[in-house]
Amino acid sequence: MYIFLTVLIVIAAILLTLLVLVQNSKGGGLAAGFNSGNQVMGVRKTTDFLEKATWTLIALIVLFSIFAVGMSKHLGEEASAVEQSVVAPSAQQALDEVAAPVPDFNEEAE
Repeated sequence: MYIFLTVLIVIAAILLTLLVLVQNSKGGGLAAGFNSGNQVMGVRKTTDFLEKATWTLIALIVLFSIFAVGMSKHLGEEASAVEQSVVAPSAQQALDEVAAPVPDFNEEAE
């Protein structure tokens, strides 16, 4: 799920980049190509669409990023639980070996 969210973020970022490049800072851009007022999607509607699409993609990137962070924390908890279950027994064995009673060689010499 984390990888899926990352891919969605990258796709949204690429689309956002293309949308920003299509827009012109002086009000031209894609809307400048529509000279006729009789078109279904005129100059003003094209500008509105590009602006709404830009804000929508920004919101999607933010949401996907928040979900990805949540997923990474969830995956981190699972990984630490697996590490504890794998490492803990071997660590306990090492502690048992270190804490094993040392034989008293003086008793055997007598």
